[in-house]
Amino acid sequence: MFIELTDHLRCPVDHEEQFLVLLPYRMEGRSVREGQLGCPVCHRSFTLVDGVFDVGGAPSVEDTTSGLDAESLSTLVGLGGPGGYLVLVGAPAAAWREVAELNPGVGLVAVNPPADVADQATLSVVRGDRLPLKSHSMRGVALGRRFAADPVWVGEAARVLLPGLRVVGESADPATESIDLMASAGGVWVGTRRR
Repeated sequence: MFIELTDHLRCPVDHEEQFLVLLPYRMEGRSVREGQLGCPVCHRSFTLVDGVFDVGGAPSVEDTTSGLDAESLSTLVGLGGPGGYLVLVGAPAAAWREVAELNPGVGLVAVNPPADVADQATLSVVRGDRLPLKSHSMRGVALGRRFAADPVWVGEAARVLLPGLRVVGESADPATESIDLMASAGGVWVGTRRR
């Protein structure tokens, strides 16, 4: 996990949003390979193993195919420059190398990616039943089919987005109050967090 990403992590337990404190055990350059993250409120701790931050409860990702190629995904998310983080949830994380090439200088976070996607120097891997990321801290989110069809995950994606930025989902239009839909076609939608 890229060490700077730890500034954007939050405790996934249902209490007032709180940062996590990192105790790194082993680093490789700017990547935390082994360590512990703890919440100062509920005192829960999470272990980093092989660079992966796992908060528990991650659903399995059986469908590893995405209807979005890296170029389409990058265009729809519309980052337009370096900096910040793009979150790839589920199957879209399989194309992370191509997405990184098209978005230089943007950090990538793969959440519940296919099993063959591993933590790298340019990709942080997170597993869990929600997004353990601070509210209003990410530049974009792409949700694979399983996640884009789930109102809880769509709500989580909207929560972590910076104001005015976009969520891309592979599903029918989201049935949630948290997204203002911008466009929808061919089983893919784009929206922003409802204000």
